[in-house]
Amino acid sequence: DPLVWMRRSRTPWTRPLRALAIGFVALGATLGAPAAAPEPSPIPTSWEFEFDAGPLRLAWVNVPNQGVRPFFYLTYTVTNYWSADLLYAPDFYLKTDQSEILRSGEDIPPAVTEELLARLGNPLINDQISILGNVLEGPENARSGVVIWPATDMDVDEIMVFAANLSGESTVYWTKDRETGQRKRLVLRKTLMLRYETPGDLSNRGGEPLELVETRWVMR
Repeated sequence: DPLVWMRRSRTPWTRPLRALAIGFVALGATLGAPAAAPEPSPIPTSWEFEFDAGPLRLAWVNVPNQGVRPFFYLTYTVTNYWSADLLYAPDFYLKTDQSEILRSGEDIPPAVTEELLARLGNPLINDQISILGNVLEGPENARSGVVIWPATDMDVDEIMVFAANLSGESTVYWTKDRETGQRKRLVLRKTLMLRYETPGDLSNRGGEPLELVETRWVMR
């Protein structure tokens, strides 16, 4: 793979060769040759937040007119070490090994957010709406937040959380549409993936943090 070779080589003269390798990959995609899914650059190529994840936990909350329901919630902190102010717009997805995909904030009654913020007891933690806005440069201006998902399936072995809008890096990826068979253009963005192992039934787990086993950047 010419791109892998170029990533390993750091000498100054590799830049034009790397551009040539990228051209070959693009040409292969144009001619219909299979292309590997892109990976994020090993060195940031655009603005990027530093993201510190707190524990992912399960909480049971008494929801008005619905009774007690389970929810996953994750606390985090974003810090801007870039040379300019950055707009932060939280965008989180939770995916289970049962192929269920949940977007944070959807089907979350306001009472649930209020209850979990009260349990956290930290006035510096923002909900998903109030944290939206510019983050000034420097660790003293870091912002903390919480994201929440409904826990609709208690019998899962793995959970992945995808945190988007943490980086400006993106790339174009061509694939084949399963329905039409035509080539399809996608724009993939650098996204942080957190993977948790959750073997067994979670119903009796309580508030113990779920086990984080992997953290890495992906293009999604």
